[in-house]
Amino acid sequence: MIRKIIAAGGIMALFAAPKTAAANLVLMPGDTIAYRYTPLPATDTLPQTPRRGFGHRFVDYFARANQDRTFEKKIDFTFAGGPGYSKNTSLSLGVLAAGLYRIDRTDSLTPPSDISIFGSVSIIGCYTLGIRGNNLFSHNLHKINYTTMFSSMPRDMWGVGYRAGRDNAPSSYTEKQYKVHINYMYRVLPRTYVGAKLNFEHTTGKKFDTQSEAYASLSAHMPDMKHKYTATGLGVLVEYDSRDFIPNPFRGLYLSLHETWFPRALGNCSKSLWRTTVTLDGFQQVWRGGILAADLYGEFNSPGTPWPMLARTGGMWRLRGYYQGQYTDNNMITFQVELRQRIWRRIGCTVWGGAGNVFARFDRFDWAQTLPNYGIGFRWELKKRVNVRLDYGFGRKTSGFLMNINEAF
Repeated sequence: MIRKIIAAGGIMALFAAPKTAAANLVLMPGDTIAYRYTPLPATDTLPQTPRRGFGHRFVDYFARANQDRTFEKKIDFTFAGGPGYSKNTSLSLGVLAAGLYRIDRTDSLTPPSDISIFGSVSIIGCYTLGIRGNNLFSHNLHKINYTTMFSSMPRDMWGVGYRAGRDNAPSSYTEKQYKVHINYMYRVLPRTYVGAKLNFEHTTGKKFDTQSEAYASLSAHMPDMKHKYTATGLGVLVEYDSRDFIPNPFRGLYLSLHETWFPRALGNCSKSLWRTTVTLDGFQQVWRGGILAADLYGEFNSPGTPWPMLARTGGMWRLRGYYQGQYTDNNMITFQVELRQRIWRRIGCTVWGGAGNVFARFDRFDWAQTLPNYGIGFRWELKKRVNVRLDYGFGRKTSGFLMNINEAF
């Protein structure tokens, strides 16, 4: 009875205490818990986190953009944009987006999959929109890589062969092109894959002048040269791939052989065509932040390949700095060695040197017609190991500035 009276008195004292003072509830000996309650003044409120301005949030967005958040999010995207320039497109405005994701977010051994979205529009009327990526399934048992692109641009044409690119005067036309390339690979041995490929290419040439039409007609060695070509390619491939991360490898080897057949029935070419591509790439860390990379590439087309499907030097990936298509022929071999160096945090640079050769047949290959290539580049890490690259390349009586996403190889 006494215990109940004392407990009731303690509870009444608790509620009778002033709101700004502390009140204690003391229990009888033998109990093990004591409560202390300090009420807040009636005017007190919870502290509010101040809202950060747009500028601070913009800086924070890019400060966190290169962190690996693929275990937290279904897909981790970052966007960037700015002006660019190349010999093909002149001054342009581009938008880039890079995304990383994991099919199985419990699998920490498989590198993340990647997707890149790119688009640009230039002052001379060029526009490009495309998506490319690599989809890696759990434990790298299956892989799919893909490229989808639409472009429209005024272009120059010199004709076919080394001498045409060196001596002929350029002639203009407008090229509209759709491309869809999809490769599926299945692992049959450690790091070794076999697979199938599907290529769809549609090219329309417009506004040919007299000289460019003559150049295009000679490219196919056919009297019935068309301004519009559609080709669907079916093929097989074999690859060995030990790269640690496809968009920007730090180590590993990549060897591939792709064989593609373009049946006449699946397009409007005058006959069935074939194409063989061979790639040998190697990557090795040479010191802290320094990666040495080498690339050997060959593209070989069947005789009678029409003008939009020939091998072209220049562009974003190989023989950077040459106008894409100034030197063109049935076959092309290129080689480049590049040193990539991280300078500070997300900033890096690169230097490269290489060479390339275009030729009609192997018995006409001429070492004296080899085209030199070298250049320097700036790198900014947009996502974890996904770089925006600015390259300035030099060649034989030519140079050019390029902007793109991901490394050249």
